[in-house]
Amino acid sequence: MKKVLKLLLVFLILISTEAHTQTKSKEIMEADKIAIEKSQILAVTRQFTKLMIDRDITGLNKIVDLNFTLTHITGYVQSKEEWFSEIDKESMKYYSYEEVKTAVTIDGDKAIFTGQNLLDARIWGTRNNWRLQQTMNLEKRNGNWIILKSVASVF
Repeated sequence: MKKVLKLLLVFLILISTEAHTQTKSKEIMEADKIAIEKSQILAVTRQFTKLMIDRDITGLNKIVDLNFTLTHITGYVQSKEEWFSEIDKESMKYYSYEEVKTAVTIDGDKAIFTGQNLLDARIWGTRNNWRLQQTMNLEKRNGNWIILKSVASVF
């Protein structure tokens, strides 16, 4: 009888250990998934800034929503078409940037990115090294993160 109880105890310990291991594995897999999503969001937002500097409107158009808007530090909300036109004619000319700080929050297939950059740009005739903070709303579609809108402020 004692032998059966010992075997039963060993069996229960093994089952408990296996269940704990599976739970930990699921937690690790979920953390890995979130880390991958965050890195994809950082990649697309960094690409966004690089494409602005490169004046690559075709590239920008691939990563922003059809109804994308850019809200400037003045509060002016600009349509994608108007903003692309400003980039094309260089009344908005972006030269370089230095990333200062980033944060990403993910909720299912929606995300919010907040990034602070030192941005060298000439906007409507005024060139400055702007302390620009961009808050972007993104949505995952067909496996890709798309930027829905960007709101700029200073930090």
